[in-house]
Amino acid sequence: MRAPRRAYRCVGPHHVIAVVQTANHGVAIRTAADFSEWAAAQRAEELKEPFTFVIGMDGALRLAPRRSEHLACASGGRVLGAGEVGFVSEAGRWMVTEVSNQSTGYCPDVTSWPAVAQALDQADLGHPGYFTHPVLFRRCPGCQQHNIVREGHFVCVFCDADLPRRWNVDPNAEDLDTP
Repeated sequence: MRAPRRAYRCVGPHHVIAVVQTANHGVAIRTAADFSEWAAAQRAEELKEPFTFVIGMDGALRLAPRRSEHLACASGGRVLGAGEVGFVSEAGRWMVTEVSNQSTGYCPDVTSWPAVAQALDQADLGHPGYFTHPVLFRRCPGCQQHNIVREGHFVCVFCDADLPRRWNVDPNAEDLDTP
């Protein structure tokens, strides 16, 4: 059974919401030409670092500098995926070298990969076909804190309660593929 597409809301620190009003929003990348134009505007040193990305509700990849807040990259809206992504140009074609779902603002599940892959395919960006650095986010049912599961250890770092095996960070997240 395939996991449903999910619309993620911001679940990160509330002080980040104020950043959206003043921050540079992500640049929408829908085609290979969009990406080439965007990449040409970046400094060579910047292209060596991963970038912040979100997949907007329209399915488009949006990119912002690495230390940007995901919420700002998404202009404050819901997303289909979020994380960090790195690129390299090989034989005249841009490729994704690394991609993660590392976003403490949205805490997307690893099941967001299909939305990420579709956006990368739409922009004609070669990619590995999976998150190279998957992150498992869970909300503790006891203390309600957000956790990153490391080495398969599903225990809350704040209160030692057991964490659920399934993604549960935002109980109000909208599954888009359910009737």
